[in-house]
Amino acid sequence: MAASTAVAVAPDWWNDVNNSPMWQDRSFHALAMLYGAVSFVALVQLIRIECRVPEYGWTTQKVFHFMNFIVNGVRSIVFVLRRDVQLVQPEIFQHVLIDFPGLAFFTTYALLVLFWAEIYYQARAMSTDGLRPAFYTINGVVYAIQIILWMALWWKPVRAMVILSKMFFAATSLFAALGFLLYGGRLFLMLQRFPVESKGRRKKLNEVGYVTTICFSGFLIRCVMLVEIVPSALVLFILRKLPPKRGITQYHPIH
Repeated sequence: MAASTAVAVAPDWWNDVNNSPMWQDRSFHALAMLYGAVSFVALVQLIRIECRVPEYGWTTQKVFHFMNFIVNGVRSIVFVLRRDVQLVQPEIFQHVLIDFPGLAFFTTYALLVLFWAEIYYQARAMSTDGLRPAFYTINGVVYAIQIILWMALWWKPVRAMVILSKMFFAATSLFAALGFLLYGGRLFLMLQRFPVESKGRRKKLNEVGYVTTICFSGFLIRCVMLVEIVPSALVLFILRKLPPKRGITQYHPIH
């Protein structure tokens, strides 16, 4: 009798919390602070890199941190203004405000996959000419499909279209996870073949391994839930080291 009462009480307690505007606001504000903190760290890291190597212009590393700053900053603002966002009309703009940072998040980490792919291809003496066009094409297709889904949802705002849009986000997350597994795994295995006596090489091997594992797992989990902040925070921590001032061979400007 007591056990069945406890089982009955637990869902009621959860429903009370889940349906409480006060708890919802606290959750939104907590998420806003977390995303804001990650955005601030990304901005600080961008400024540090710019002060360290200003002569290299907009490198892949700088763009990566800038995109992290934008994505997490926008997420923070959306959570701060969540109640106002829910009142935006027409309703399609609510979906755009909530979903667009997810697209930018995909682009941010696709850029990291591109960077690793370029390093891998260059180390194997293979041409990298097709990598950047492929990166732009993939992102263009992803954004175009999402815009079409938004327009369809605006034209016919039914539950099925919302589910289809979420399934598309899940598919892009799975695609990104496979990208990290493919090129991160290749780069990790390639680095393993090199001598790792030096501390710097061991650190680079660990860095690639940790980031590959975190991003693959994060994007895989993101197929079913929103977990952008976890890989963002962990990757920024792992990639916190500044580039050297001279003798940079793997540092590529964005053209």
